This record gives sequence, C-alpha cells and structure tokens, in this order.
Amino acid sequence: MEKSPLAWFRLLVNNEDVVAIKQMQHLILGRLQDSNAVLTHFNEYSEQCFAEVSNDFAGKTRLLKSMKADLDHIFLKLRGMKSRLAATYPDAFPTGAMAETMDQRPDLESPLD
Repeated sequence: MEKSPLAWFRLLVNNEDVVAIKQMQHLILGRLQDSNAVLTHFNEYSEQCFAEVSNDFAGKTRLLKSMKADLDHIFLKLRGMKSRLAATYPDAFPTGAMAETMDQRPDLESPLD
C-alpha cells in the first residue's frame, strides 16, 4: 500500500516540534492582540484629547496671526517715522546707524537651522 504525501510529511516532521510551533504562534497571537488593544485605546484617547484642544489651538493661532499683523504694521510705521526723522534731522542719528537698526527683527517665517 502506497503512503500519501501527508503521511510522508508526518514521518519527516517531529510531532513535538509541530506542537511547540503551534504554542509559539498562539503566544505571539495573544501578544499581538494585546498590543493592538493597547494601541487602539491610545489612539482613541489621543483623538479625544485632540478634539478637546483643537478649538483652543485654532483660536490661539488666529490670535497670534492677528498680533503678528499688528506688530508688522507698527514696525512699518516706526521705520517710516525713523526714515522721515533721519531725512529731516540728519544729525539725530549717527552715521551708519540707520542701516544697522532699520530692521533687526528675525525673520520668523524662515526655518531655523
């Protein structure tokens, strides 16, 4: 009587090894399911926290943009006033002071190195 390929395979593989592999796969499956549950809980918590603070961030962002626009306008006016003063009263500022002090503010829109 001929043996089937499955019977030959069973002869080649130790049954204890198969049981050990199945146990290891079951252990890994349990760990992956636990990890998945933890990550799902963390994602839900993060989503909830973001929903709570996103409106506040949006409001603060609008406020900062408005403040930046106001400050840019103020500095533009100050530079204009300083230029007019320097043109009207050339002795009011030391030579070379206008070029150095016209705008010493950092460019906030360029990335930092």
